[in-house]
Amino acid sequence: MLTTVKNKKGQIVRDLTKDDFKIAENGRPQTLRYFARQSDLPLTLGLMVDTSMSQQRVLDAEQSASFRFLDRVLRENVDQVFVMQFDLAVQMRQELTSSRQKLEETLAKVAIPTRQALQAQGYSGGTLLYEAVVAASKDVMKSRQGRKALIVLSDGVDVGSETTLAAAIEAAQRADTLIYSILFSDATYYGDPLGGLLGHSDGRGVLVRMSRETGAGFFEVSKKQSIEQIFDLIQEELRSQYSLGYVSDTPVRISEFRKIQLTVSQKGLVVQARDRYWAQR
Repeated sequence: MLTTVKNKKGQIVRDLTKDDFKIAENGRPQTLRYFARQSDLPLTLGLMVDTSMSQQRVLDAEQSASFRFLDRVLRENVDQVFVMQFDLAVQMRQELTSSRQKLEETLAKVAIPTRQALQAQGYSGGTLLYEAVVAASKDVMKSRQGRKALIVLSDGVDVGSETTLAAAIEAAQRADTLIYSILFSDATYYGDPLGGLLGHSDGRGVLVRMSRETGAGFFEVSKKQSIEQIFDLIQEELRSQYSLGYVSDTPVRISEFRKIQLTVSQKGLVVQARDRYWAQR
């Protein structure tokens, strides 16, 4: 499992050792067998871009910041990235690649649905956030090895998914995938006529839960924190993770989720890690 440790000020702590960590499964202490700092394991990233109408005014900023981030993070011939957009449909815009050129070209083509597409939907629109996370987890991440993370850029409002938030989180957990979420919303959208038709929900709470339950970070674009600054923070986290492993003392007789409790001995530190894993028989 991967974890990030921060102090009370939110600064990343990089100098911990194996002996600083304690881990328990379903309440039973376990023995850490594997430990590494700043893991160089291959990284598989999925960039998940909300292209529903509510994102129209912020999409340009998302595109430019996303490529800047990928350009700095991607190690060619080591790491791989895919790009998926979701609105009234879920579309894989770029299959896994290590090519910066392909990613730049793809991000430039990520777009809001056309008026014709919306008319075909009776202007009801759609934001299939949960279905996008399930598709990315099951179709791409589940078969990948090494470090795996989805970066979701959205206002967190799901409209039209036939699956649930819980199912989306479970799919990511089964695929051992972190979900870094970035709340980037147009504050004026839900006050206009089209937005009123879509309604509004607690998008922030949705994104917070996705990130917390998969062991990743949640970020919100604001006047105090730009999307470029947020991507820098995510890049720092990805480069400052501890990789830990243990072999459960309980054989897997049935496939099930098992609770994990990871703590550190030093007081005042916050551990950012998943709280359960899927034990496959």
